[in-house]
Amino acid sequence: MVKIGSITLPEFPLLLAPMEDVSDPPFRRLCKMHGADLMYSEFISSEGLIREAVKSKKKLDIFDYEKPIGIQIFGGDEEAMSLSAKIVEAVQPDLVDINFGCPVKKVVCKGAGAGVLKDVSLMVRLTRAVVRSTDLPVTVKTRLGWDAESVNIEEVALRLQDAGIQALTIHARTRAQMYKGESDWNYISRVKENPNIEIPIFGNGDVDSPEKASVYRQKYACDGIMIGRAAIGYPWIFNEIKHFFKTGNALSKPSIEDRLNAVKNHALWSMEWKGEHLGLIEMRQHYGNYFRGIPHFREYRKKFLEMCSFSEMEDLIQEIRIQERKMFC
Repeated sequence: MVKIGSITLPEFPLLLAPMEDVSDPPFRRLCKMHGADLMYSEFISSEGLIREAVKSKKKLDIFDYEKPIGIQIFGGDEEAMSLSAKIVEAVQPDLVDINFGCPVKKVVCKGAGAGVLKDVSLMVRLTRAVVRSTDLPVTVKTRLGWDAESVNIEEVALRLQDAGIQALTIHARTRAQMYKGESDWNYISRVKENPNIEIPIFGNGDVDSPEKASVYRQKYACDGIMIGRAAIGYPWIFNEIKHFFKTGNALSKPSIEDRLNAVKNHALWSMEWKGEHLGLIEMRQHYGNYFRGIPHFREYRKKFLEMCSFSEMEDLIQEIRIQERKMFC
């Protein structure tokens, strides 16, 4: 078992990464159904929370069926981070996570996210401010360093542990890499093998198959893996990895019916959360991902994008089912 404060996770847990405009409640619900052990909200601006910005407050929505779940915050001001941690605590997540890894320019330019990688002392102060402001376990997600010349994750891990965090997730790229190039998990191994490290260390970056997850588990000795982009449009990856760990065999890939049911549930929960109009609009980014790699679905993807109501979606799904039966009769 892996412990984060009072939270008990299974041996070698699989975590769903916090992803802006992706890791909302409907998407998290699907990933939970398909085996995610711990999930995080989209990252939330500390400044937005204390100003009561509507978008930031909406991201605080969590539900009992998601637990355990963490809410992730970011910012570059100690007071704002402290106040936002108190706001987060009020909605009763299982933990608070600090984002020191987002490489996006608009975040970095505010001295937040990966922008803090240039100033480890500030990173420690921000972390301490959050730890002191809440009784919830505090965790951090970060990167190896700002660029290849300033990789400092071994120092950062120790100093953040001393500041009071109870788990650390490391995206094995620098900020300069953004999401390009190969991740280097050797640094994760070095952190994990340090005898002074006592907290769980989770690895993140490039795990997109059960086979790779198995190799990384054995080779890099981390306590669990966080899955991000590989879960977009493919929540089945969590149970596929677990099955492979247990049996050494691959699960069958999701059928067309599995994909249709996932789309329908995702859309239904999105509409329940944000209303039919906005819920369907925000689903448009997901349709292509659910049917990625299925060549004869091109015309249907276009129809999904043109839908204006849930009843139209149900009609289209039924049309696809009929067509699929004809193809295989």
